[in-house]
Amino acid sequence: MEDLVSTHTINNHSILRPITSFSIDNQRMKKAILFFLTFLFITRESIVAQRFLADVDSSFYIKDTVRPVIKRFANLRITGYIQPQFQVASANGIESYEGGSFSAHSQSRFMLRRARVKIEYALPSKTSGNPAAFFAFQVDGTERGVAVRDMFLKLFETRKNKFSFTAGLFGRPFGYEVNLSSAYREMPERGRMSQILMPRERDIGAMVSFEPMNKKNKLSNFKFDLGLFNGQGLTGSTDFDSRKDLISRVYCKPYELNDFSISGGLSFLNGGWKNGTKYVYKNGVGQNGDAIFIVDSTQANIDEIAPRRYYGADIQVKKEFKWGATEFRAEYWFGTQPGTSSTSTSPGVLPVANGNPLPTYIRHFNGAFFYFLQNIINEKHQLLLKYDWYDPNVKVKKQQIGKPGTNLTPADIKFATTGIGYIYRMNKQTRLILSYSMVSNEITAMPGFASQLSDNVFTCRLHFIF
Repeated sequence: MEDLVSTHTINNHSILRPITSFSIDNQRMKKAILFFLTFLFITRESIVAQRFLADVDSSFYIKDTVRPVIKRFANLRITGYIQPQFQVASANGIESYEGGSFSAHSQSRFMLRRARVKIEYALPSKTSGNPAAFFAFQVDGTERGVAVRDMFLKLFETRKNKFSFTAGLFGRPFGYEVNLSSAYREMPERGRMSQILMPRERDIGAMVSFEPMNKKNKLSNFKFDLGLFNGQGLTGSTDFDSRKDLISRVYCKPYELNDFSISGGLSFLNGGWKNGTKYVYKNGVGQNGDAIFIVDSTQANIDEIAPRRYYGADIQVKKEFKWGATEFRAEYWFGTQPGTSSTSTSPGVLPVANGNPLPTYIRHFNGAFFYFLQNIINEKHQLLLKYDWYDPNVKVKKQQIGKPGTNLTPADIKFATTGIGYIYRMNKQTRLILSYSMVSNEITAMPGFASQLSDNVFTCRLHFIF
């Protein structure tokens, strides 16, 4: 400060007085000039950078430019929903399909089950009111991370408005429950079979659809999808073999007669994935008549396709009343599923352990979902009942699982879930969902499964959609 001011004492008080003339040495002058030029350079670069990142181009304000831009954004729609919830399990660290397994030392948790934002853009056709193209992009962000859920382009045939072509990441056209959005599904989670055979519901591929847009067309109530997909879905970052899944579904939209409606569909999947080893285990019969896995160790099994075939049928019936509605849904699947000794889950990568491919286990499965939905008093209150089962290996009986020499494992055990729930609709966008899922397993000779597991879960969820 002594370069800038001088100190004087008046009446025993110190005061600071500016110096009218002072000198600064050359070194400090150089530093000051350098700092000033650097500041100007950085500021200028920031201004230039903002022109491309945040500024609005001046041409936006030119006459007859604003209105086309606004008109273009009129075809853009942003939607989303959030599902914060609290759960209590019947024991610590249970394996669960009600939003994932619990931590080893925990039986209660707050979690953000889903929080999604979806952007949709429809390009209108010049010849009709139907769209010519449709683009969708959806992300899911929770405490577990951020992931893309949908990203696809759908092109429409606009001459007769009967066909469309979809490519990208989108839902597999199989079954009713798999395709029913979590934004509208009444029970908190899809059934165990859906989560094991169709993990995360979506896959990368291309699909052709037949769906007449003209309501006067005799087939306007029908929709047929035929698609080709990688097979691993969102559980893997890329296809780990060249085998693709062919998936098709024919669906009859709700046929309404007065206050009664019925709908349903048939689904088929034909795919598979390559064996990583020559060891392929298939169902057989042992010397004592027990069902067992028999190994086929032919060298030709390496790189052969393990068959993955699903067959499905579903039906939905709904009756409307003045005070609400009664709805019943049923869906049944059966088929062949390749897996490993420890799981029948469809893999996202080639199954390996310690860097070595695992043997393939071929199982024959079946399973079903049943829903009963009933409004109480009015549409704000709804009672939910659900029952589903998944039997990963219909060729074996429960007491055979765990016997020495059968090669059967917990992956062959049948599970069933009974769910009861209640929905209170606060308004058109907000719901409170209370549900309790009771899980039962086959009683087997397998250690740890000689009695019923304690793996029930209570869920309290707040659901908001916009």
